[in-house]
Amino acid sequence: MVRMGPLSSHMGLHILLMNGCAPLLALFAGSRALLPCRAKALLAATVTQAIVLWAMHAPGVVTAALRTPALHLAMQVVLFAVALWFWIAVFAQAGRSGWRAMAALLVTGKLFCLLGILLALAPRAIYPLAGEAHGHGLAAEAALADQQLAGLMMIVACPLTYVLAGVVIAARWIRAV
Repeated sequence: MVRMGPLSSHMGLHILLMNGCAPLLALFAGSRALLPCRAKALLAATVTQAIVLWAMHAPGVVTAALRTPALHLAMQVVLFAVALWFWIAVFAQAGRSGWRAMAALLVTGKLFCLLGILLALAPRAIYPLAGEAHGHGLAAEAALADQQLAGLMMIVACPLTYVLAGVVIAARWIRAV
């Protein structure tokens, strides 16, 4: 049985916020009313989300967040806020501009999967201090297993969210044409 460690628990919260709560909130909040349907807003949200996601997964940042509860909370809030902006911008694309939303999903989805693959297939723990920072004192093998589980969670959850969002956008696009 695989047990979630500090990193996979941390990643599970990321996934819940960024790929569960944010898109649902954006979809049901009426994205078009919240954000004008502009390509620039979508581009800015897409680039920001990619940069913030990768920056927040730098080893020093993750270790610091796991050591400091306030920093961990701040990290989750920033990731959620950026994800919410991204999903609002995605769902705000209407009619024939649906292709822009599909392109944004493709780009960010690939970058998320790349990060997940990096975590899952790395030959050693990228975050060796994550367990120590969280008070777990994980051995190197356990830290690697925890990191691999975190990566697998990303590899499974992110494409599911993005494909489902793509289906919603494609359905809206077809109805509008």
